[in-house]
Amino acid sequence: MTSSIVHDTGPVTRLVLLRHGQTDWNVEGRFQGQLDVGMNQTGREQAALAAPQVAQLAPEVIYSSDLQRARETAETVGQLFGLPVGLDERLREINVGSWGGLTGAEMAERDPSFAEALREGRDFRRSSEGETSHEVGLRMRAALEELAGRHEGSTVLVASHGLALRMATGYLLGWDFAHSWQLGPVSNCGWSVLVRGAGRPWRLEAYNRVAQVAPPVVGV
Repeated sequence: MTSSIVHDTGPVTRLVLLRHGQTDWNVEGRFQGQLDVGMNQTGREQAALAAPQVAQLAPEVIYSSDLQRARETAETVGQLFGLPVGLDERLREINVGSWGGLTGAEMAERDPSFAEALREGRDFRRSSEGETSHEVGLRMRAALEELAGRHEGSTVLVASHGLALRMATGYLLGWDFAHSWQLGPVSNCGWSVLVRGAGRPWRLEAYNRVAQVAPPVVGV
């Protein structure tokens, strides 16, 4: 029997996609979008816990959304290697426009069609001046393809945001919105790994990994 497993030959490019740590607005269920909300203490602790485990993937270059919650998360990893963090506004979260600061419950009261679309898994525009998930997927895919192209054969760490990374993962794999949405949310400081051999499409190696606390040592 011939094996159907395809092994990459030549240089392999790896994208490590890391979500930022928790913010108070995450806890309260508020739309953050591109508002520059910082991490809370729990978020900083999550970043500190995730950093050495992400570091085991040996990133050679680091990029981040320019929003501070993502930037601080990336810098926590970068400090372990002495690597600088390149900022790129294309890696920002979905633009929610005038929805910024509102909770999902508040939006459902203002616009019942929002809750309906969310429940049915349909894409929708976040306020008249905001983006759709599909638009975010296209934006993130273009940005990540360009960044990966700069560093062929390297491991590139990218710190960004929950919905942006969810869509980025699916769209890099060639999926549409509906299939990308089925991946499920990315946890605070969760990371995913995509790899690509020379001339091959992206392949998903891991999705939404989270840092594990080492069990206590028992006995002597």
